Amino acid sequence: MAIRVTLDDVLHDRRMTLSELAERVDITLANLSILKTGKARAVRFSTLNAICEALDCQPADILTFAPAEEEDE
Repeated sequence: MAIRVTLDDVLHDRRMTLSELAERVDITLANLSILKTGKARAVRFSTLNAICEALDCQPADILTFAPAEEEDE
């Protein structure tokens, strides 16, 4: 998939655990883990909004586009 999730980097920068974020966003740890690993096929804007609020970031800080040729590297 051409969309990469860089949630780990932002969590590390904020010194926050995935469990803390799950609690703040009111999403299950399992669902947040699926998003973090890039296995999610969709994300609701309300969830993305809540994550960005909790992390004080922009969507582009946690989601990036990588063209297909970069994915193979």
